[in-house]
Amino acid sequence: MNRQQEQLVALGAIFTAAIQADKIARTGQYDEGPTECLLKSLLVTNPQTTLDVYCGDDYELLDGYRFLCKFLERNAGISREILRYGLSIILLERKLTANNSMLQTIASNLEQVSSKVEHFGLFHDNVFSACGGLYEQTISTFNHRIQVVGDMAYLQQPHIAAQIRTLLLTGIRSAMLWNQLGGRRWHLLLKRKKLLNDLLGRIHSE
Repeated sequence: MNRQQEQLVALGAIFTAAIQADKIARTGQYDEGPTECLLKSLLVTNPQTTLDVYCGDDYELLDGYRFLCKFLERNAGISREILRYGLSIILLERKLTANNSMLQTIASNLEQVSSKVEHFGLFHDNVFSACGGLYEQTISTFNHRIQVVGDMAYLQQPHIAAQIRTLLLTGIRSAMLWNQLGGRRWHLLLKRKKLLNDLLGRIHSE
């Protein structure tokens, strides 16, 4: 896997997180496979490869890849909300990376989340509450905030709100990886055809 392919893995994860956050906001439900993959990525501290961050392969990131393909193909039918969430995640990661104290806060709290996962299990409300609370006290304090839209019957439920914030936090984690691998927003415009070809190759290889 070359560097651009590694970047696409992380980019696919960003938009997979955006897709799941949107689904929870609209339906109150998430897809277990992709959400498990994204949640586990928060707890990976010393990966040997990019795929190690996502449980060893990118199968659960296919929805993110497909969305990116439609975006790069300039398909007018894509969800503008999911696109907005994904691009906002990338923007917020840049603000986070410039804030060392906030980075340290997140790192130390994720260690506590890891303990909760061991004790309660990955999908327990306590885990979502801890991750969602961490997002709220850190990322949500920036001037630019992600306004999630959906069904108010779900959005007003605290455990649903925590799940959405948790998915956004996983997106931030993947955006940080994307940036570390050399990914940049301008790539989505100026390298569109190359990215699209590589994405189609990833999708067809699964």
